[in-house]
Amino acid sequence: MPLQRRLPKRGFNNLFRKEYNIINVEDLNRFDANAEVDAVALKEKGLIRKKKDGVKLLGNGQMEHPVVIKVQRASRVAREKVEAAGGKIEII
Repeated sequence: MPLQRRLPKRGFNNLFRKEYNIINVEDLNRFDANAEVDAVALKEKGLIRKKKDGVKLLGNGQMEHPVVIKVQRASRVAREKVEAAGGKIEII
């Protein structure tokens, strides 16, 4: 029998945790100015692969033009950068 099956499982695994697709602010530069960006548009551009519990926007990078983005979660820095560029974040 393989070793991983002989050893007991250790630790706690949360069955109710949520996994998010991670998108950075610099990834939004692939879209046109004032475009509406949601999970479907991100999948078409190849920024997310699998469907998870939602999309989380992080603040890595700079925005070149404003976009309207619809995500489940966003960091404080990401909100500031999007609003500074003239864009808008809608939390679904």
